[in-house]
Amino acid sequence: MRPTLRQIKYFQAVLEGGSFSRAADRLGTTQANLSHAIRDLETALGTRLFDRTTRRVDLTETGRAFADGALAGLAEIRRAADAVRDLDQLRRGTVRIAAPPLLAAAILPLLLNATAEKYPDLELRIEDLTTDAIVAQVLAGRADLGIGTFTTDEPGLDSQNAVRDQLMAFFGDGHAFAARSEIGWADLADQRVIALTRESSIRMLVEIGFNGAGLALRPHIEVHQIHTALALVEGGAGVAVLPAYAAVARHGRAIPARPMTGPAVVREISIITARDRVPSAAARAVRPLLRRALREMLPGSDT
Repeated sequence: MRPTLRQIKYFQAVLEGGSFSRAADRLGTTQANLSHAIRDLETALGTRLFDRTTRRVDLTETGRAFADGALAGLAEIRRAADAVRDLDQLRRGTVRIAAPPLLAAAILPLLLNATAEKYPDLELRIEDLTTDAIVAQVLAGRADLGIGTFTTDEPGLDSQNAVRDQLMAFFGDGHAFAARSEIGWADLADQRVIALTRESSIRMLVEIGFNGAGLALRPHIEVHQIHTALALVEGGAGVAVLPAYAAVARHGRAIPARPMTGPAVVREISIITARDRVPSAAARAVRPLLRRALREMLPGSDT
């Protein structure tokens, strides 16, 4: 028979109170129940823990040995219980979020501010990764939340659509497109198009838009990064078709953008979680803030 947590708590109360009556009052129980619990504890250990007198109780030598280990263990249990309560009540906690680099850079300031305002004790960790790496991190439990555009139905993931992102044309200041409210794919037929390489999922969407207008995409320049495409646009090298959230990378530069139509090419930015993992209280609290930040991040069509 092993000592129970209840017995150890009763033992501590007697030790700190110096008597069974004071310990019983502190615990809100009867002295008889307390005495019975201590006797059971002594039986389990096979030794007396207290020397009882008419005026007080004192530890025996074996009682002191038991107190040294048992009370330290009880303190550890209480600290562990406090840590769990802190996590559950959002007094501490870490949320790990995986996102594509540009989306991470765009969303982080908004999300940090919203989280700090509502849950100041929570910590956010954001990793900027490729789409495949985001899925892998979430499935492996190394990220609590993943954001991005996911084209496949991964069996181990739950997905929540957060916002719709439409492809837009980005062009240099003074371009004739600035007078338009929207740009048709056919309007790009005589433009120098700056495109992302085929490694990017955005490239496939741009090709879908061209094909829908009966055109073949023949890029003037191909680049790997959205930042590079915008720098080329600013320098007058051509027109780039990029997701709407690329607008946050302009950083005040004169690079107008208009939505692409005929057809409009829209994709969902989603928040993914692992289906077989119970989300932490912190992750559950941050998820709606992330969704709201994504919606605040995207510019309107009149940019």
